[in-house]
Amino acid sequence: MMRAAALIVVLGVAGCTSAPKPQACPAGQAPLRTAQLFLGAGATVAPGDRDLRRFVDQEITPRFPDGVTVVDGGGQWKGSGNRLIRQASKVVLVVLPAGGDSQGKVEAVRKAYRTKFRQDPPVVVPPPACVGL
Repeated sequence: MMRAAALIVVLGVAGCTSAPKPQACPAGQAPLRTAQLFLGAGATVAPGDRDLRRFVDQEITPRFPDGVTVVDGGGQWKGSGNRLIRQASKVVLVVLPAGGDSQGKVEAVRKAYRTKFRQDPPVVVPPPACVGL
């Protein structure tokens, strides 16, 4: 009962907060968001360069035709038995368009990657940053 009352209070207070204001940028700059997808991280076998290039061409470029950047990365995590595991990966950076369903497109890319390579790539979408155009 106490938990239910606490939850009601928390939800009530959360409803009182205002939505964040759009970021004000200096003249000549605009707020832009990016999505960062980490492909191959956590996989037993990461896709090869040719497979990844084909995936980018077929799944990412049609959804984000304004540009995609793919850079080499590397990750590490603790595996079973507290053993350190290191793996090469690719980091895909996409500048998200201001309008449209960017989140839906990012999720469609994740789903396609999960289906094709049997991995669920982590995605990071940082808050907007002011960028000179």
